[in-house]
Amino acid sequence: MKTRESDVIFETNITSLEFLYRGKVRDIYKIDDDRLLVVQTDRLSAFDVVLPNPIPGKGRLLTELSVFWFKKLSHVIPNHWLDELPQDFVTDRERGQINGRAMVVRRLEPLPVEAIVRGYLAGSGWREYQNTGKICGIPLPPNLREAQQLPRTIFTPSTKADIGDHDENISFELVEEKIGKDYADKIRDASCKLYEEASAYALAREIIIADTKFEFGTDSNGALYLIDEALTSDSSRFWPQKQYFVGSSPPSFDKQFVRDWLESISWNKKPPAPDVPEAIAQKTADKYREALILLTR
Repeated sequence: MKTRESDVIFETNITSLEFLYRGKVRDIYKIDDDRLLVVQTDRLSAFDVVLPNPIPGKGRLLTELSVFWFKKLSHVIPNHWLDELPQDFVTDRERGQINGRAMVVRRLEPLPVEAIVRGYLAGSGWREYQNTGKICGIPLPPNLREAQQLPRTIFTPSTKADIGDHDENISFELVEEKIGKDYADKIRDASCKLYEEASAYALAREIIIADTKFEFGTDSNGALYLIDEALTSDSSRFWPQKQYFVGSSPPSFDKQFVRDWLESISWNKKPPAPDVPEAIAQKTADKYREALILLTR
């Protein structure tokens, strides 16, 4: 199903709220001292570079999926999503920019760590394992193959890079140095539990969650919350169970489709990114939509 061009939002311009920050894919505005309006645009980041072309309808798809997971997994750890209507905080003229793609969230202090959880050997983890037999300093059994399920879920954190910079895998010991042992232990345990519960649910709907990324923040009392987005096609590697086999990276319901195209044209993974053909962008949107339907319907 093709998205109308008028529904595509690459960048918002909301003047009724104070603009705070434009990230790789989200625009963030201040509602008040306790709440933010987070707008999920149709921008796509690959290899930590924002691509010049939007993925039609992506922001709405990811917002719906994030809210689904925030509701479903709130018993594991509190999250920043607030059940308030985003359109109540903007003018009538601005509502078209946020319809279906915005969330009202708690205003929290983000922790400077990407909390990555892996259940399968893929991506940068597979490359690191081939070279060292480890991922982020965690030793793994010998002779594992690409896309193989790991003996246990592992927490493999990374740095949180600015736009244009690349995230880098780091050891758990460095996470402890950055945020303290108590928070390091809490985000590791919460991340693994979130992943394992979501993976079991997804597998019953014929999707394998190979790995995923979480982000966390704290309130003024130091309480820990899940923030950002959760278990979407932007932050996870989704594989169709029926097409999965060990020894090769399966097709995916996520932005790996765009990554594969970028690899095929030998882009150096540095700004500026090349224009994405319309067919590639639409196919990516279709894959995101398919994942949403399988997981939430």
